[in-house]
Amino acid sequence: MFQEILAYILSTSGWVLVSSTLPTDYWKVSSLDGTVITTATYWSNLWKTCVTDSTGVSNCKDFASMLALDGYIQACRGLMISAICLGFFGSTFALIGMKCTKIGGTDKNKARIAFFAGVNFLLSGICSLSSCSLYAHRITSEFFDPMFVAQKYELGAALFIGWSGSILCILGGTMLCFSIAGSKSRSQANYIYKGTASHISSYPRGQAKPVTQRPPPDYSNSSRMQHFDKNVYV
Repeated sequence: MFQEILAYILSTSGWVLVSSTLPTDYWKVSSLDGTVITTATYWSNLWKTCVTDSTGVSNCKDFASMLALDGYIQACRGLMISAICLGFFGSTFALIGMKCTKIGGTDKNKARIAFFAGVNFLLSGICSLSSCSLYAHRITSEFFDPMFVAQKYELGAALFIGWSGSILCILGGTMLCFSIAGSKSRSQANYIYKGTASHISSYPRGQAKPVTQRPPPDYSNSSRMQHFDKNVYV
């Protein structure tokens, strides 16, 4: 039960961190490498791109068309939304399937629900990890490309928050799955032990198990009597 509670705390904390990265502004920030005087800072996320001048005034522009976006931004959007939805279902099912709650039915049904919640958390962490890694790969590939002459960017704070939340979701989901497997093995061991104890306790200590004696064979049955001729042993 304590392992399930710890797994639920880790998974829910990771899901909250993953959810907070979606509206976060700083997914990528303009690089200051090789710049002596900085007059403006460019930054953007999955929904808009902005610029902040030296006086601190920011001007933002939302992405006008979803179809005109780059493919990696569309993929990151879909993965992050999927991660948030999976984490929500995982947290809901985990509350029902945990042993410390009184809902969910029998222990067998609760074990199945908790295992399903752990799988949801695992998928949520994988989706978020893939999204952040894909976005970071695009930033780093443009930064280290000598033929890329446009504005170069660096990794923003949202990516590190997303990676942290993804790791927590994966750890919590794995702990939930293994806690169910451990509880099943313990229940089977207890069942075998109780069955053996009940079998032994049926006979008092110091008394041998009574030996059942078979009745003597009945040779009076006429069907078993055989008549032999005089040349039977020849």
